[in-house]
Amino acid sequence: MKFVKKNIDLLNGNILKSLTELAVPIMATSLVQTAYNLTDMAWIGMVGSDAVAAVGAAAMYTWLSSGVVTLARMGGQVKSAHAYGEGNRREVIQYGKGALQLALVLAAAYGLLTNLLADSLIGFFHLNSPQVVADAITYLRIACGFIVFAFIGQTLTGLYTASGNSRTPLMANCIGMGANIILDPILIFACDMGVRGAALATVISQTVSAAWVLWFVCSTRSTLRLRVQYLRISPRVMASVLALGLSPFIMQSTESLVQIAFNTSMQSYGGDLYVSAIVIMSSVMQFFTMPVMGFAQGAQPIIGFNYGAGNYDRVKSAAKYCAVFCLAFSLLLWGVAVFFPKLPVRVFTDDPAVVE
Repeated sequence: MKFVKKNIDLLNGNILKSLTELAVPIMATSLVQTAYNLTDMAWIGMVGSDAVAAVGAAAMYTWLSSGVVTLARMGGQVKSAHAYGEGNRREVIQYGKGALQLALVLAAAYGLLTNLLADSLIGFFHLNSPQVVADAITYLRIACGFIVFAFIGQTLTGLYTASGNSRTPLMANCIGMGANIILDPILIFACDMGVRGAALATVISQTVSAAWVLWFVCSTRSTLRLRVQYLRISPRVMASVLALGLSPFIMQSTESLVQIAFNTSMQSYGGDLYVSAIVIMSSVMQFFTMPVMGFAQGAQPIIGFNYGAGNYDRVKSAAKYCAVFCLAFSLLLWGVAVFFPKLPVRVFTDDPAVVE
């Protein structure tokens, strides 16, 4: 990769303005990334609650994969931002390549393990219908078997954000989401592929998105430029990226594992219908919390830049603005969940048994 001037000045000027300019595209990117699964759920909801249960059970492990990739994405993003703030171009390149290398290793390991253990992973939910089990295994093997494209996209999103450029990842994800919206009805209904079609639509869309952003990375216009000579592995860089990515990995993965355990208990209580209901609720909550997570991610490059440059007052100010926004938006989401709970659920299904 080659260091190029960042798009947004994160070291000077109004912090709130810089934070907003950076965070809004990140929030949109986060929503688009979440919408991959939500789009599948919305179309699959037209097939029936059994299909929703199958996709939902498998999607728990794609959600878990988002925690795994934070090992590479967050570590690379934070260390790159520090290096940008210090003006250390060599370190920017080193941490960028280290994050991508780690993402590829993690994607290969995760894809292999989920395919080898697919029967056991889906069996953990104790689904009643053999067809639901079969569909869930199919979705899991396709979506996680090609998870490398999602890992590349998410890692590059973090690296671009670290440079002060959050618009390029947004464009790449919008292109992928557009492909997903087009492919879902074609593969699910027109080609009569059902759950398999939903999984293929997501994978193809993620591939399109990753291909676009990789092309941009290799172009001369990019803030990050990929070159073959930069692909040598550095144990020091890998260890540093892993160390910083460990905490967010534990937090996000724990949340996913708790949700998997919760879904299992619901299945034991009421069967596949309850799994469908909980899966839809989880999808709604993911969609609701993405703006908060996006704004927090927008604050990270500003904090990282200024921490690396020694501007600790700006670090504190950025953290304060982020905390205020996250609290306010969380209260808004709480109000929707309490007073209008059926409204977001109906986006995914009209099945009265699930909605009620």
